[in-house]
Amino acid sequence: MAFQDRNHTAVTEFILLGLTDDPVLRVVLFTIILCIYLVTVSGNLSTILLIRVSSQLHHPMYFFLSHLASVDIGISSSVTPNMLVNFLVEKNSISYLGCGFQLSSAALFGATECFLLAAMAYDRFMAICNPLLYSTKMSTQVCVQLIVGSYIGGFLNASSFLLSFFSLLFCGQNRINDFFCDFAPLAELSCDDVSVFVIVISFSAGSVTMITVVVIAISYSYILITILKMHSTEGRQKAFSTCTSHLTAVTLFYGTVTFIYVMPKSSYSMDQNKVISVFYMVVVPMLNPLIYSLRNNEIKGALKRHFDRKTFSKSNM
Repeated sequence: MAFQDRNHTAVTEFILLGLTDDPVLRVVLFTIILCIYLVTVSGNLSTILLIRVSSQLHHPMYFFLSHLASVDIGISSSVTPNMLVNFLVEKNSISYLGCGFQLSSAALFGATECFLLAAMAYDRFMAICNPLLYSTKMSTQVCVQLIVGSYIGGFLNASSFLLSFFSLLFCGQNRINDFFCDFAPLAELSCDDVSVFVIVISFSAGSVTMITVVVIAISYSYILITILKMHSTEGRQKAFSTCTSHLTAVTLFYGTVTFIYVMPKSSYSMDQNKVISVFYMVVVPMLNPLIYSLRNNEIKGALKRHFDRKTFSKSNM
């Protein structure tokens, strides 16, 4: 839909071409993605609640993890509900304002997750490399500052996306070859010069990625050096076990981000880009709580104690 202007036809809504036109495949994908979304929301909410109710998990690592779980819900919710609706309707449309909101919310939660993963790497660095100073260096005040800084970084990134979106000029073309309002296909629809906005977006997203990758790389370089210097095999195993969940989450997240935003566009097709985007925005948020619950002994222990208390209380009723 569009309204007529003196010089051009302005777009009031966009048509999302989605993942497929096959009606049978659309139903199959709807079922799979709905199940993934339900697991994502329930798994991350369970992680948040478990950390809140278990006193054994009231320390910085799990404080960051609870916010990571909240952000994972945000990332998935920014695109999945609209995608599910579009699988079931004939016209996959989203309003102009809705498109801007979807783009900025995905940019907000995506950047915030980057900063949270960097903060968690710094936390592991302090715990393993400076254990005697850990309680003072990672005080409640410092943790809150790192969390607030993560959200501010996400907000600044989202602001650059939103301002660039509202600065784009659309002249009637409104068919987006994607399942959500990503900036690249939107820029292709613009009938004006987008080079400045592409530079702004690339600088914003690139800065977030580079800063957080450098923090994570430096943190784990020092962690590896410290672990290799340990004489105790048990100490090494314990240090490694506290990092494996976070390293797995980092690898999954940054691996998919690299494919989407760093790899040359000529090296993969738009359909491949859609699949990778689905993995990054829909599947990874579901995997994070599973990674932390399956590979973390403290969370498994807290879960066991929680269920044991429930079973004990029921048996005494």
